[in-house]
Amino acid sequence: MYELVIIGGGPAAVAAGVYAGRKRIKTALITESFGGQSIVSNEIYNWIGTKAISGLSLAQNLEAHVRDHGAEIIDGEIVTAIAKIDGGPPTGHFLITTKSGKTVETKTIFMATGSRRKRLGIPGEDRLDGRGVVFCSTCDAPLFKGKDIAIVGAGNAALEAAVDSIPYANKIYMLVRGSEMRGDAVTQEKIKSHPKVTILFNTVSQEVLGEKSVTGLRTIEKTTNKATDLAVQGVFVEIGSRPNSDPAKELVSLNQIGEIVVDHKTQASSCSGIWAAGDVSDVLYKQNNISAGDAVKAVLNVYDFLHRNHLFAANK
Repeated sequence: MYELVIIGGGPAAVAAGVYAGRKRIKTALITESFGGQSIVSNEIYNWIGTKAISGLSLAQNLEAHVRDHGAEIIDGEIVTAIAKIDGGPPTGHFLITTKSGKTVETKTIFMATGSRRKRLGIPGEDRLDGRGVVFCSTCDAPLFKGKDIAIVGAGNAALEAAVDSIPYANKIYMLVRGSEMRGDAVTQEKIKSHPKVTILFNTVSQEVLGEKSVTGLRTIEKTTNKATDLAVQGVFVEIGSRPNSDPAKELVSLNQIGEIVVDHKTQASSCSGIWAAGDVSDVLYKQNNISAGDAVKAVLNVYDFLHRNHLFAANK
């Protein structure tokens, strides 16, 4: 019986694991792999304390750090279900089941399962992921200084990507599937009037072009069926994301897009004994540094919960 099980392998999960180790909480961390969504980034410039680091190096550093702090690591596993036993904590506990059929019992759970970006599903997207195809403008806009880029999307995420990219990119094409954008009206006006931005309505992407890196994006204008190859060096896919909250969806409150609703003072969910942070939660800003900080907050509250309810092992 663990006192805490952390589900995930990104910055939030690792920060939780490190702090759980420092608090001597009996912890297991279950993850398919380490690094989170940032593992595909060639360079990360906003991980605080490090001027620049690749996504792969960040993943390796995260794994090494958490392994050094006492948590049992159960890697190569995906959690598929969480069930309450005897009503769940504080009087009961949880049973966690993985895709391979492994089961783990725990008194508390920290969900740091992140989200998965919606993808275009077109040729070249997967092959050039991290080599010009990107999914985070806050992280990657500075990489495209002086270059031409395309942003695919029509909502606030796409508008924010344009705002993030204007100080860096030379030219910005925005591909909108329909005849109008859906995002914030004030931001729309700012984007539409900017000389760097060209909005292509009724336009869909067909193929990301390039061998070792992005050299273009093939598009189709839907009303004329005309194909055009845009000479761009970056493609920002900004069509939303899906939080990986399914294992806990029967236990916790979710918002309309499936994020776990938390108390932002403690990161506690609506279900006693379950906390969440990072992209799976309803945090406003999806950033590695914020995820790590929220995870620390969560584990400190887990520690208080275990103490308050006398759930630590008797020999501790």
